[in-house]
Amino acid sequence: MQNDKIVVGLDIGTTKICAIVGRKNEFDKLEILGMGKAVSEGVIRGMVANIDLTVEAIAKAIKEAEDQSGIDIKVVNVGIAGQHIKSAIHHGSITRSSNEDEITVEDVNRLTNDMYKTVIPPGNQIIHVMPQDYLVDYEGPIVDPVGMAGVKLEADFHIITANTTAINSINKCIRKVGLEIEHLILEPIASSMATLTDEEKEAGVCLVDIGGGTTDVAIFYENIIRHTAVIPFGGNIITSDIKQGCVVMQNQAELLKTKFGRAMAEEVNPNEIVSIPGLRNRAPKEISIKNLSHIIQARMEEIIDMVHSEIILSGYENKLAGGIVITGGGSQLQNLRQLFEYMTGMDARTGFPNEHLGKGKIDAVKSPMYATSVGLVLAGFRAIDDRENRYMELGKMTTNSRQKIEKEENSGVPFMKKLNEKIKGFLIDDLEDKTEY
Repeated sequence: MQNDKIVVGLDIGTTKICAIVGRKNEFDKLEILGMGKAVSEGVIRGMVANIDLTVEAIAKAIKEAEDQSGIDIKVVNVGIAGQHIKSAIHHGSITRSSNEDEITVEDVNRLTNDMYKTVIPPGNQIIHVMPQDYLVDYEGPIVDPVGMAGVKLEADFHIITANTTAINSINKCIRKVGLEIEHLILEPIASSMATLTDEEKEAGVCLVDIGGGTTDVAIFYENIIRHTAVIPFGGNIITSDIKQGCVVMQNQAELLKTKFGRAMAEEVNPNEIVSIPGLRNRAPKEISIKNLSHIIQARMEEIIDMVHSEIILSGYENKLAGGIVITGGGSQLQNLRQLFEYMTGMDARTGFPNEHLGKGKIDAVKSPMYATSVGLVLAGFRAIDDRENRYMELGKMTTNSRQKIEKEENSGVPFMKKLNEKIKGFLIDDLEDKTEY
């Protein structure tokens, strides 16, 4: 039963490490049982740089999540990101033995599994193989070939690879905490599961997840993920710019960004000034909010340009009726949505991870900064591709039907035997009665 299943999502981010425990409620919505987080000091731009510091932060986040949920955590779904992530389209095909039989889920799975053997550059590893459109006997494009008749089954696959060292580092950290990884999932895919609606994925949408170290991009069209990319800039580089531009300390720069930062300097009153404490025995420092916003806007424009380039590169620029959905901690910057719309000419909205959330005691998870963590929990209940979810349902139905038939057959043998014995008994009794007369 899905209601009995408990899934833990672990987001190993550049600024924070977050563990979320969840299960499905009776309304098929995600109920958050517990959450734990810790400051991430061992991760740089999505990659584990210091294993000991990362292990310490993971252990702290897991302990907090365990205490809050009352669950003993052993298995987790982990997100992966970083500029080492690469994606490419590859073509694959299989030849079936007969064109009279229908194409089955097993045929589709065989083709997909074959793609995991694709030759990729040394030092990399395939983490996702996602089918695009299929061809059956050179006819297509076909979204779902199951049930069709044909000999040759082909498809284009969106293959995502990650650096083997980065994967090994994550595995090592998880093992040191005494946990196991169930699924390793690309972070923008996890975020998309938590924030995007089915209508948006059908119409065409670009998800932009602005984290601390990276900005992740995922493009959907006709319910299929078409393009992914990781841009090696995020909220931390904006903080670094503020630190240098305003000549302040790192923690002061972060507070200035989160409390007073705007993505569009035009919207700021030039007379707005914020005073921050000076260093020991020094006078307070006055910072112009307009100057602060100019620094933020310059870096955000660079990031948006890179996102727009990825949208153009994908070939879906004019097909995204759903526009852009911005999520992640960086999406909370004021006027960011307007800047995205102004620079790309596309509609934009902020993505909150409440698309599949039910009522819960922990309201903090509804913040965009926890979109990846919530998505990693959701990934334990459903596949990334809707077609795969349908195949799983078909498989369950087939298994249930088979078990029902077997049960009926098994229970039918003793029943018939008992019935025959009873009939024999009646006949014998009847014959005995007749002989007495």
